[in-house]
Amino acid sequence: TSSSSPLVKYQNWILKTNTNKEEDNEAIKKEKRNLLLEELHNTHAPDILSVMLELKGLYIKLGQVLSVTVLPIPEQYRALFRTLQSDVPGWETFDDVIKPVLEREFGKPLDDVFEFIDPVPCGAASIGQAHRARLKSTGNDDNSGGNDSPDDVIIKVQYPDAAWQVPADIQCVGDFLKVCVWAGAVDESAATMSFDEFSRQFLAELDYDSERMNLQEVHKSSLDPTAPYMKRNVVVPKVYEDLCTKKVITMTYLPGPKLEEEAKRQLELLGIDTSKGIGNIVRDAAKDASDPSEPESGELVRRVTKKLDDTSKSPFSWKVTASKIAGRVFGVDSLLWAFRFARRLLLWSQAASVACIQATPRLILPSSWESWADGHRTAAAQAERLSLTEFWLDALFDVHGHQIFNLGLFNADPHPGNILVIEKDGSTPTNKLGLIDYGQVKRLTSKEQT
Repeated sequence: TSSSSPLVKYQNWILKTNTNKEEDNEAIKKEKRNLLLEELHNTHAPDILSVMLELKGLYIKLGQVLSVTVLPIPEQYRALFRTLQSDVPGWETFDDVIKPVLEREFGKPLDDVFEFIDPVPCGAASIGQAHRARLKSTGNDDNSGGNDSPDDVIIKVQYPDAAWQVPADIQCVGDFLKVCVWAGAVDESAATMSFDEFSRQFLAELDYDSERMNLQEVHKSSLDPTAPYMKRNVVVPKVYEDLCTKKVITMTYLPGPKLEEEAKRQLELLGIDTSKGIGNIVRDAAKDASDPSEPESGELVRRVTKKLDDTSKSPFSWKVTASKIAGRVFGVDSLLWAFRFARRLLLWSQAASVACIQATPRLILPSSWESWADGHRTAAAQAERLSLTEFWLDALFDVHGHQIFNLGLFNADPHPGNILVIEKDGSTPTNKLGLIDYGQVKRLTSKEQT
């Protein structure tokens, strides 16, 4: 029968119709499955976080790792696990737990050492929490450690139960892995190697003596004028050795938020939605770079330019096409730089206008101008914020490269909670960064460094 006959055409039409129906049914099933999974994740993510907070120790560390891992963790869990990076809810009470530990470790009342200790922790993690305090004046101001307030310190206190709880939790994980190996769920050699490394690194966090020595070594290297720390304005807290024990580390206080929090503020200034986390934005950028022909690609470009509204979903939209072309020709990094630059120019012009309006006698100014100036007083500070990003990233690459290739000692747990943006006047970010928490480190031999 000829392929052009009515019968063949009818059969082809029937086949195509059935195929389309099957594809439509499969798409509907997939959409329903995704909606069901979303509902389950929204329901159970808070429960999982609650269990982690109740079990503490190892499970807090697991949440920290999952919050930054490249594994496909659902965003509902990842977003909640981010709260475990530096400010773990459910910390121990000061008067009942922390104060007795400190007085027992120091062998004297706290009033003999400190002018005050904030009973509310400024940070809490898997095996301990930190409190801001102020030392009693001794007439020696050489202990600033790069901080504007030389007597302000951070006291890092290990939970009294951590010494037995962490090894017990690790033993439970080891026993569970043995069951998984016996059942054939995981490879024995891979599981053993991963577990040995995991347990060794986590147990190292219990050794505050080792952490103190690590911090002292890195701080000493930061004072070397040939190292990049001073040039890049990166500071490491100084240890107060007389106020350190096997359960307590006292170091200089570095004021400022986590770098991730400041990065979020800057992305929001560019009009980028950060509600799903910076990791999601980075994954979008990777998708743009790996397959720009996909209709879903170009999401980061669209977020930055804000050229598309929520109703513009058609793959044939000229706006989508334009964003794809821009993404291919210029690249995501170039676009971000361009819009950061344009945004800075706009903010500086707004700041100049505000200054002119404030210098003009109010009697001759329209009230609408005064209202506009009141709403844009922070324009200069916002412009300064946007100009710091590149400096911070270059500083981190330089310093961590120095630690790996020159010092041979670097942080093996560099999650976002361990990098601070130093602030002045309690709110204005500077070009200075602070590196904290050297409980987990890696050491390299000269041969490994080369």
